[in-house]
Amino acid sequence: MLSVLSQRPAHGFALAQMTASDGELGRIWQIPKAVVYRAIGRLLDAGLITAEGVEPGQGPRRTVYAATPEGRERSREWLHAPVGHVREIRSALLLKLALIDQAGDDPAGLLRRQREALEPIAEAIAERQAACDGFDSVLLAWRQSTVQAALSFLDAVAPSRPGERG
Repeated sequence: MLSVLSQRPAHGFALAQMTASDGELGRIWQIPKAVVYRAIGRLLDAGLITAEGVEPGQGPRRTVYAATPEGRERSREWLHAPVGHVREIRSALLLKLALIDQAGDDPAGLLRRQREALEPIAEAIAERQAACDGFDSVLLAWRQSTVQAALSFLDAVAPSRPGERG
């Protein structure tokens, strides 16, 4: 939510709609409305967002929040940091890529750093797999397949530049 509010001010209801199952970001990561409002409270308490005003109009009066300078900096750091585990590709990395796309930014740096973070994992699994048998071998084969699929995904979505791997 901090990253969304770093891009544009919004009220809690708009954030809840965005992260609902049929929302723009809900396709990737669904957040129940109650959790959205608790998160707003925590971000306010941490000084990462501030109440910017009240949405004009005849309907319910909704407080509009925006990221503070510190909140924008923390959001930027989080958005451009690779995820720590292959299983986070499906949720956290896709969410970061969606937010980067919404902002009109270039994801190439994040995708490159993500590949750099995954390559040593793939190498370590391959080294361990050669020495294993039984179910350990099966488990490592699964892990190797998932990390290779993640690397293939990164190649598929990375912007290509002449002379560089995609």
